[in-house]
Amino acid sequence: MAFMEKLPAGKVLLDDTVPLTAAIEASQSLQSHTIVRRYSDFDLLNNSLQIAGLSLPLPPKKLIGNMDREFIAERQKGLQNYLNVITTNHILSNCELVKKFLDPNNYSANYTEIALQHVSMFFRSEPKWEVVEPLKDIGWRIRKKYFLMKIKNQPKERLVLSWQCPIKLLPSCLHPYIYRVTFATANESSALLIRMFNEKGTLKDLIYKAKPKDPFLKKYCNPKKVQGLELQQIKTYGRQVLEVLKFLHDKGFPYGHLHTSNVMLDGDTCRLLDLENSLLGLPSFYRSYFSQFRKINTLESVDVHCFGHLLYEMTYGRPPDSVPVDSFPPAPSMAVVAVLESTLSCEACKNGMPTVSRLLQMPLFSDVLLTTSEKPQFKIPTKLKEALRIAKECIEKRLIEEQKQIHQHRRLTRAQSHHGSEEERKRRKILARKKSKRSAVENNEEHSAKYSNSNNSGSGASSPLTSPSSPTPPSTAAALGLGKRCKGRDVRVTSTSSTSTSTSSSSLTSFEHRGALTVSTPGCEWREPRGLTQLHPEFPKRNFEESRNL
Repeated sequence: MAFMEKLPAGKVLLDDTVPLTAAIEASQSLQSHTIVRRYSDFDLLNNSLQIAGLSLPLPPKKLIGNMDREFIAERQKGLQNYLNVITTNHILSNCELVKKFLDPNNYSANYTEIALQHVSMFFRSEPKWEVVEPLKDIGWRIRKKYFLMKIKNQPKERLVLSWQCPIKLLPSCLHPYIYRVTFATANESSALLIRMFNEKGTLKDLIYKAKPKDPFLKKYCNPKKVQGLELQQIKTYGRQVLEVLKFLHDKGFPYGHLHTSNVMLDGDTCRLLDLENSLLGLPSFYRSYFSQFRKINTLESVDVHCFGHLLYEMTYGRPPDSVPVDSFPPAPSMAVVAVLESTLSCEACKNGMPTVSRLLQMPLFSDVLLTTSEKPQFKIPTKLKEALRIAKECIEKRLIEEQKQIHQHRRLTRAQSHHGSEEERKRRKILARKKSKRSAVENNEEHSAKYSNSNNSGSGASSPLTSPSSPTPPSTAAALGLGKRCKGRDVRVTSTSSTSTSTSSSSLTSFEHRGALTVSTPGCEWREPRGLTQLHPEFPKRNFEESRNL
């Protein structure tokens, strides 16, 4: 900025010698790192995210004058706003493109190629299976990839394979509301599961009118039609999901991954997917929501909170804008709103979630009749039960520790923002001024008190009190200048009731024209019947007349 140049309003001026950096803070690890990105990198990311159908506020390009300080400052503010919009969007923030852009060190691998290599190596020893094609980005998880499979002797039948991190597989689970696994295996580095491919897709595909094979961002990020399900569908699907959750909790099996993409539709029946995710250590889709509330600290309360998200999406055709939800839009029934308030409201998030059994007893689901002929079977060995119990405890302990860290970080952030605000700065300045004024006044009072005490001690008026029968204090006579001149003369001492404790030397004597001298000291009265000129012959008469007039 040049000398005498006026500061432009609403613009930030930068020093050309200071490099521009961006600080990225992870919400879970609470650690920060620095990355360097050019505008072309932002432009490439924006082009890749166009599949979501969202209008993102990327600042426009500029060919001439793009090195001006003011333009760089404005562009920096625009790019920061662009990052804020992306990171506050729940779907975009979990996208692999965004994570690689913000954290290239931890997300630099090509997971699709790695998964294809492991799947190809595995099926060398399994000749009956054949990979048809990879299903790119149909899910939201970064390290979980899907492939379309077929059996060689049944070429028309299609299956879907999911490849992910290593797990210890459970025995086959048979339940009318759990989607069955056709084939599963694992090795030291990964695991894969094969299920039947459903052309209708999941419950989320039904709500958003989407095709299962389309990319996740294209299907769900910006739907064209927003419409919820009918009341009977909401009641039936909700009751089926609650029944399978109660079954898993009774068996001691941890889940915590409930959302509409993990519910497969088979006619009018909902079947739960991805039971193995809880044993993988994978984060839940709604973890960024329930990790903010310390009362949601068990896997059952996590499932109940996630069920509230699922019910909201079935009712209104879209996820909630923010959690907790202060007010709910009109619903097909007040019973739906009652369940939503018990799982997503501010009071529920602060005080705790109801149990799954309590939700089943609420009017929305209590009158739903389920007719199934299949009996649930879930045989868990004794050793595996103990491992599941330990895994559940570890998951809940990790959640509590993370919530504690987030709570402490939030308190620190609020304190820093409060002390750094403009109002707080003004308040501190006013208090500092008042304190300085108060201390100045106290210093002046203390100084004046010391000065007054020094004057009093110098005047010698702080003499002790004497009774009428006590002898004359020699110090008093010396102070009056009587000394030897009062010796042998008629001096009378009478008691007085003076209330003064300290007087100056000029106020100790009063003169009378008739020749009597009166000396007033604290507690004493001196009278001399003879004239002042006899006591002090050297005293000038002119001073005597002036003193009498006074």
